[in-house]
Amino acid sequence: MGRVLDFPASRPFVSPMKPPSQRQLRAGELIRHALTDILAREEFADPDLHGKSITISEVRCSPDLKHATAFCAPLGGNAQDMATTAEALNRASGFLRGRLGREVELRAVPTLRFLADDSYDEARRIDELLASPRVRRDLGDRD
Repeated sequence: MGRVLDFPASRPFVSPMKPPSQRQLRAGELIRHALTDILAREEFADPDLHGKSITISEVRCSPDLKHATAFCAPLGGNAQDMATTAEALNRASGFLRGRLGREVELRAVPTLRFLADDSYDEARRIDELLASPRVRRDLGDRD
């Protein structure tokens, strides 16, 4: 008969997700700096990347450092530009991985995946909400 795991009702299920280790954080930051330098120096033939200034806001590495997810955004771009830029960077990920291998001293160069970074839009939306008259009225002086 198989074992049944029974958790007490007072203790909710704990997610197996752990925060990133110092090693993951250090590797992610090293990759972020290197990708930023590569994107600033290289000329791309892809029309979606040609002449664009692209910022890499964060790189998250898997625990084994074989995969890295980079959050990117074109400077001064809208949501459509972000999605197009992320797709173009994913098409160029093999090239960028090769360049990254020359820049960074890691045992294995991670496979790169690029996602559009919408954190700037979210921060802008929250600022607009906080500046709205209805919210300012609720947050008014309470002297």
